[in-house]
Amino acid sequence: MQVVVDENIPFAREAFSHLGSVTLLPGRAITRETIRKAHALIVRSVTKVDAALLTDTDVQFVGTATTGVEHIDREYLAARNLGFAAALGCNANAVAEYVLTALLVTARTKGLSLSGKTLGIIGAGRIGGIVAAKAPALGMKTLLHDPPLARATGEPRYRSLAETLQADFITLHVPLTYDGPDATFHLIGADELAHITPSAILINTARGEVVDNAVLLETLTKGTIGGAVLDVWEREPAINWDLLNRVTLGTPHVAGYSSDGKINGTVMVYHACCGFWGIEPAWVPPSDPPAAPAPGSLPHLQFDATGKDFQTLAHDILTTLYDLPADHARMRDLLALPEPLRPQAFDRLRRDYPHRREFAGSPISITGGDQHLLTRLQTLEIHTDEP
Repeated sequence: MQVVVDENIPFAREAFSHLGSVTLLPGRAITRETIRKAHALIVRSVTKVDAALLTDTDVQFVGTATTGVEHIDREYLAARNLGFAAALGCNANAVAEYVLTALLVTARTKGLSLSGKTLGIIGAGRIGGIVAAKAPALGMKTLLHDPPLARATGEPRYRSLAETLQADFITLHVPLTYDGPDATFHLIGADELAHITPSAILINTARGEVVDNAVLLETLTKGTIGGAVLDVWEREPAINWDLLNRVTLGTPHVAGYSSDGKINGTVMVYHACCGFWGIEPAWVPPSDPPAAPAPGSLPHLQFDATGKDFQTLAHDILTTLYDLPADHARMRDLLALPEPLRPQAFDRLRRDYPHRREFAGSPISITGGDQHLLTRLQTLEIHTDEP
């Protein structure tokens, strides 16, 4: 069996080599010619999988090690009885941790208290549900907007889009869809941005096209919105560089790029591929993600809560565990490059992304804190022990 895998999928060769011969390629270099004799194709979001790619190839199974599937023409695959699997939810916790860290960093930057503020969550599925469960630990109230879930459950907790847009912070967690009553392409456009509270902060970790980037730039330039945190952009990697220069935080589509989440994606697609071919899985991922310290050698982080309010302490802990400002700084460094070179540099930031564990993967000790404080940290999946 011939298997072609995006080279940025961790443990690709180790996982798929017992199924056959593995060829690793950059995602943007996967073409019909490079996969013509492949039986299985494993991609990420940068590779468009459709008739143009697959016609006249031997591909029988397609897997994507991502939660999003808009780069896959699933109707084409189904019509030709091709196997398909996605890694749904593999990085949901990582994205939620990005959002929580972004809230704290933005609040610090703008001198805001999160306590008592409202967080509008548009899309309350895997990621939005995690954010909704953890945000109260920061003292925030949540407003949920999810029309499909509202129809399916009939629960009154789901609010209208107009009401959700009145929140102090708004975070987007919807798939990118173009058709139907719940289409999300440019879900946040001119009308929506005009009705957002002028001091509100918009956070997008879903897909760039969910927000009309040109209108958002105009809104930020006029100062009629409090700010924006963008991890995803229209027309990646050739994004709107003026928009990058205006956002509060900007990162290169890495919100879900924890080592834990990436490995989860590999495992999920690997098992699906084995199942398609009727092969018993043989590969087991390592207990420590790539680039992690050896077992038992993780630094034991210590924080003193004495005299600190919870928001300050949470900011210090979360930005130590995940240095989101460093991701933002690396992204802004692209603006110093000639514009024609920036798209390739954007892709390099993703390809060479540093090792990042999810919060639960690092041991923490807290001094000077009471049980209430520890409980709030545990809600954020920051696990503490006695110093």
